[in-house]
Amino acid sequence: MLLIPAIDLKDGQCVRLKKGRMDDVTVFSSDPLAVAVRWLDAGCRRLHIVDLDGAFAGEPRNRSLIQTITERMGNVPVQVGGGIRNLETIAAYLEAGVSQVIVGTRAVREPSFLEEATRAYPNRITLGLDARNGMLATEGWDRTSTVSALEFAQWAGELDIVAIVYTDIDRDGMLTGLNVEGTVRIAEAGNTPVIASGGITDLRDLERLKSAFQESTGTLMGAITGRAIYAGTLDFRAGQSKLDGDG
Repeated sequence: MLLIPAIDLKDGQCVRLKKGRMDDVTVFSSDPLAVAVRWLDAGCRRLHIVDLDGAFAGEPRNRSLIQTITERMGNVPVQVGGGIRNLETIAAYLEAGVSQVIVGTRAVREPSFLEEATRAYPNRITLGLDARNGMLATEGWDRTSTVSALEFAQWAGELDIVAIVYTDIDRDGMLTGLNVEGTVRIAEAGNTPVIASGGITDLRDLERLKSAFQESTGTLMGAITGRAIYAGTLDFRAGQSKLDGDG
């Protein structure tokens, strides 16, 4: 299981939002490349990048910066989300060295697009499911749909996706703990590896997550952490060690 550092990009800076609100921004660094190198040196095995500007604009806004970071990460896989809503954008990211792209908004609005993307790029598509009270949100979390996260995960589990990144929006960036039960339900419904996201605070959250999946039929690929490792409530190395079973 992987502890995956998150780098959220806004206006070329590394930031974190609270509950996905663009008007509630904390800037952690004006040098996202240096931040990526920090996690690389700490031994991260996968990096999560979100183009927040792209998520709201509907198309990439930080592509060149993401490519620079990806190249610097070397053999460490990079997964990218935010504003990926057509096959051309997927192709461009993959050609730039990104390991997997995360498709969310258009997949929810047009499930046929997710089918098309997975056919064109098998094992390169990760599904991003961002939920508010169990219902999926789109457009950079700006809109809540009438689509159930559980039902969509069950349907998408039949496609050739790598994993599902599941985020409880109301916990994201709040340091209030993961929605462990909801994450387990998504993994079991989709029969697909899940990456937990939203609310990790400290080692106790990782312990709860790991324990829950040991008693579940679902598969946990890892957990994304952002504010906790930037604010210092979670030490990255200790967190990865905990998931490895060494801590």
